[in-house]
Amino acid sequence: MTDKKNLLLLFDRPTEPVFMEKGRSSTFFHVPDEFLTDRYRTLGGDVQSRFGEMTDKRVPVREIKLPDLSLAMSLDRDEQFSLFMPRHRRIAARLIDIFLEMPTTDDLLSVAVYARDRVNPYLFNYALSVALMHRPDTKGLDIPSFAQNFPDKFMDSQIFRLMREEASVVPEGSRIPIIVPRNYTASDSEPEHRLWYFREDMGVNLHHWHWHLVYPYDATDIRIIAKDRRGELFYYMHHQILARYNMERFSNNLARVKRITNFQEPIPEGYFPKMDSLVSSRAWPPRFENSRLRDMRHETERMNVDVADLDRWRNRIIDAIHLGFAVDYDGNAIPLDERQGIDVLGNMVEATLISPNLGFYGNFHNIGHVLISFTHDPDHRHLEPFGVMGDTATAMRDPVFYRFHANIDEIFEEHKIRLPRYTPAQLQYEGISVSGVQVIPEGDGTPNILSTFWQQSDVDMSRGMDFVPAGSIYARFTHLQHTPFGYTINVENASGATRYGTVRIFLAPKTDEHGQELLFNDQRLMMVEMDKFVVQLEPGQNRLKRKSSDSSVTIPFERTFRDLEKDRPADFSEEELEFNFCGCGWPEHMLIPKGLEDGLQCVLFVMVSNYEDDRVDQELVGSCSDAASYCGVRDRKYPDLRSMGFPFDRLPREGVDSLEKFLTSNMATVDVTIRHDPSKTVIRQT
Repeated sequence: MTDKKNLLLLFDRPTEPVFMEKGRSSTFFHVPDEFLTDRYRTLGGDVQSRFGEMTDKRVPVREIKLPDLSLAMSLDRDEQFSLFMPRHRRIAARLIDIFLEMPTTDDLLSVAVYARDRVNPYLFNYALSVALMHRPDTKGLDIPSFAQNFPDKFMDSQIFRLMREEASVVPEGSRIPIIVPRNYTASDSEPEHRLWYFREDMGVNLHHWHWHLVYPYDATDIRIIAKDRRGELFYYMHHQILARYNMERFSNNLARVKRITNFQEPIPEGYFPKMDSLVSSRAWPPRFENSRLRDMRHETERMNVDVADLDRWRNRIIDAIHLGFAVDYDGNAIPLDERQGIDVLGNMVEATLISPNLGFYGNFHNIGHVLISFTHDPDHRHLEPFGVMGDTATAMRDPVFYRFHANIDEIFEEHKIRLPRYTPAQLQYEGISVSGVQVIPEGDGTPNILSTFWQQSDVDMSRGMDFVPAGSIYARFTHLQHTPFGYTINVENASGATRYGTVRIFLAPKTDEHGQELLFNDQRLMMVEMDKFVVQLEPGQNRLKRKSSDSSVTIPFERTFRDLEKDRPADFSEEELEFNFCGCGWPEHMLIPKGLEDGLQCVLFVMVSNYEDDRVDQELVGSCSDAASYCGVRDRKYPDLRSMGFPFDRLPREGVDSLEKFLTSNMATVDVTIRHDPSKTVIRQT
């Protein structure tokens, strides 16, 4: 039996033939001649001998009876692949099933090796990633970063010529990082471009891609789709992205994002990605200013949808909210109550396989992405691929992503405002009071003043650089960073006994885009979750301390971009089990908004809720639970019984029109200022 970690080598250099050397250890897959593509089958012995002599490790691939891969191979290798396209989802679901059905990892390796050079590289990466995450015998494997396999989806295409030159001319060890320019997609004449560092951040886009990898739309095995509170997570993760985006807009003197209210009207903003696909060698098409959504007639994708379909589906979902129930395929009423309503709605809006009635409630979210991504060529007469809104790895780059999702968020809010308001008894924690909160920057910083600056970091892109000499080749990109900080929270336990609580920390702006104090109903919708953790409270005074790097929302830089082979622990050791963890989570360097040079005025909210009302009885194993707020926990229930976003996910009780009036004794706030230093740029030390 071969080492199952060899499966991860199939992600390397995705358009090179599978028999070429893979990995840093120079591994060679010895492929049966019958598994070679037509181009190389007649050269089988010679070509495999030539490349095999150059490698240190040989992995024999067994010849097996192959499953029917005709559907998976129906997507051309040089096409773009999109989870939003119904045909692509069906193809991906079938390929995932094939990989899941293989009885052993040796059989999986054989069929994956055969498929790799015949299936679209983006499709292959997605399907194999999902399968490895869900097979019992491979779920401990660490999926390589998508950005390292397909860097073309994350950065300026002009740097790849420089990277090829550097790799071809300069020996490994003497190569220098190739600098990705900042501000490369537009000029300062475009106000939306002020948010380039957020929309085009590699870690932000990787988070969105990885979330949809963990929570796929479609698969024959319903267990892959029907994860605990999957629909609610779709709502909450995107709601939090919008809240963060609006704080970034305030950090750049821009107004809150304006939701799309009429799908027939032109979209004022344009977007020009400046990226080329290394797979198709085609440029990502732009979306011009004042583009309109148009009815789509796409023969290749077998899509015949009208813009009016979006309104029809949205109205049916809104009607269900007003009625208080959805109707399934058999005509049964599914209550949209406070227990399950948001989860049902999430699956209806996203149009997953577990939507109660796909035929009636439609495909609002996915087709919305598709129609926007084809504004430039809706009937495919120019044979153009879709724009960045058509791909989960690139959609967040486009300003229209946030306008579209603001429309979706309003649907969920329409449901939320109809739920019973939290009573003081539901909010309070008897005997527990929070008497003070401070935010302490690392070093000698001033309490309650946070600092941000620019940082440059290097990422090895050699895994995605096909047909170039082996060895590391780094891209250096600029991103937002903040000075690390910690929370100090004073909690009094007057109950006379040891109690347990859940500490919930949120951050929100104090004023709106006009400098006026935010109305509480607006402010609660902009509450950004910063952290959530369980504490033991002894009788009397308790002084709680927590580092920003321990956030339940984020994953560290090393998690997103690290080298999977550098300093790797011994095989099958306890250390290796800790080394292998998943990559879903908000990037740590984007935990707080950029702020303003003279300071963005914010309020930090802390609540200690009763853990007995929050707890989910389960054992959390492994290292994949530290970004649970946005991503859940692999193979476990969501580790908080409360509604996601509690206590701000519903209208406040009557008479509460400010955060101050909302507070109960187990809550506290502190004013926080976020200052940005635009002149400070540091290089990240590895």
